[in-house]
Amino acid sequence: MNHLIASTAFAAIAFVSTAQAGELWRATGFEQPESALVDAAHNRIVVSNIVGNPGAADGNGYLSLLSMDGKVLARHWVDGMDAPKGMAISADRLYAADITKVRVVDLASGRLVETIDVPGAVFLNDMTEDSAGKLYVSDMLADTIYRIDGDRPEPFVKDPLLASPNGVFADDGRLIVASWGKGINKTDFSTAEPGGLLSVDLATKKVTPLPGAQNFADLDGVIAMGDTIYATAYMTGTLYSYKPGRAPTAVAQFKPGSADIGTDGEKIFVPLMGEGEVVALSLD
Repeated sequence: MNHLIASTAFAAIAFVSTAQAGELWRATGFEQPESALVDAAHNRIVVSNIVGNPGAADGNGYLSLLSMDGKVLARHWVDGMDAPKGMAISADRLYAADITKVRVVDLASGRLVETIDVPGAVFLNDMTEDSAGKLYVSDMLADTIYRIDGDRPEPFVKDPLLASPNGVFADDGRLIVASWGKGINKTDFSTAEPGGLLSVDLATKKVTPLPGAQNFADLDGVIAMGDTIYATAYMTGTLYSYKPGRAPTAVAQFKPGSADIGTDGEKIFVPLMGEGEVVALSLD
């Protein structure tokens, strides 16, 4: 989401010292890195690079590989994409959201083996896999989350309560959703109201706002570690933590452009689109 402007409405948030999140390393030289996903089976991090307009099918996008300690293993690991954003891994394949398609990559060879068209998609953004092996991909400009089962996409939930869903993370029997906000302007991505954190029940498809975590920021990436949810606010570059029953707390601050975060269960990997960097953080 390059060249965006901030929403005009913000709620009061509890800010604390960024010492809570310590920087371990910083890898540079990427081109609008949007997502950093841990490939645990191969002990590496996959980084998606948009390279230009995030909504343009221009063939410029690609995936990079990082070691777990921040060394570049392959700058151009997989080419032939348009504007890849969020990713998920299922079995031996990596799936990447690419505007209106999902690209499928063989993890062992790095070959682009399939492209899944998602009928009706407008702006696919983040992806996640549930415990049953089903994949989910958010459509930020259509208030929709699609499910992919056996490489067959179908609308899973379409609801205005999703309020421009961006980040998605499967957590037990639910999806945690990071909402960008209501009344989104599809030209500059500003919002009439900032977003918040939501839960979507995988069985009932019911969308539930998480208490105390509404209308506070235009949210992008999201992960869960234990009972704590972490989410990035793209417009301000803030990394927030949230626990049930508490207000979101800022635990790290970057320049605007923090996007779809990844984790190995202990550390958080933050892509900074505007800076062309990926940052690894440890949490106290």
